[in-house]
Amino acid sequence: MSKIAILGTGSWATALAQVLVDNEHEVLLYGIDQHEIDDINLHHRNDKYFAVDLDEKIRATKDLKVCLQDAQYVLITIPTQFVRSVLEEVKAVLDHKVIIVNASKGFDNTNNMRMSETIRSVLGEDQRHEVVSLIGPSHAEEVILRMLTVICSVSLDLEIAAEVQHLFSNEYFRVYRLDDEIGAEYAVALKNVIAVASGCAAGLGYGDNTRAALITRGLAEMVRYGMAKGGKFETYLGLTGIGDLVVTCSSIHSRNFQAGYEIGKTQDVKGFMEHNTKTVEGIRTCKVVHDDLIHYPQIQMPIIDAAYAVLYDGANPKDVIRSLMLRDLKQEL
Repeated sequence: MSKIAILGTGSWATALAQVLVDNEHEVLLYGIDQHEIDDINLHHRNDKYFAVDLDEKIRATKDLKVCLQDAQYVLITIPTQFVRSVLEEVKAVLDHKVIIVNASKGFDNTNNMRMSETIRSVLGEDQRHEVVSLIGPSHAEEVILRMLTVICSVSLDLEIAAEVQHLFSNEYFRVYRLDDEIGAEYAVALKNVIAVASGCAAGLGYGDNTRAALITRGLAEMVRYGMAKGGKFETYLGLTGIGDLVVTCSSIHSRNFQAGYEIGKTQDVKGFMEHNTKTVEGIRTCKVVHDDLIHYPQIQMPIIDAAYAVLYDGANPKDVIRSLMLRDLKQEL
């Protein structure tokens, strides 16, 4: 039995906690929302996210030091914009070496680093082993119901990736391992932008044909950008590539798809931005990638450009889709 400190008390934290408890490990969640903590500890629920009874062994605390005490693993499940600041708090109180398992997808808010880079920049080798990313096609809403799910343990150190793979794997949650950290992290971040576009198209009334086109051409853009950054082509044909792209572009559980759907339906980006309370990683990722393309003039990413035009330039979604369809005709591959 291992002890895992989980940073976060949200949906993914809760679902992965259940996986670990099912595997007979000890977990303790760290959060800042007293209502969520009380719901977990007193009622064995987390009704803000699920209408599901939790195992009584799943516990939560507001005390970060208590959460980290004797933990062998630290699992990050919080939104990417908070990862650096929370890790700074971890750095101040962590008194032993741990394996960091990151389940957050996106870029550092302060400098656009990938999450593994942020973790290494905050925690030195005296406090952590090599970083592992636990990522792939998955929604907490299905994992909490023990629906069959397959994802990846990604690390530069395949031995540690295998250790995390065994930590989480069971009859309903299967984990593969992968060493292409760059390719996998860019893939799971970029697919969120394509999912916003997919939701927007659905909100406008377009159907399966449109979604299939967005997924296919979106994958082509992910490959171009990811390989330019140093990722491997084959990664984009795997779980962290096409796998995560399909589930995020097609599911009602996807916050990025939901956000795009609302924008497409109302055609009111400003109103959405003013009233949205959920984390939609694809919106900021779109700007990060679009702004970075100035360094890669050889890369064409028309879907990213179109999403940026809608999200940041106030372009009409219908006009943007029409412009995509009327681009110069070309060979597919």
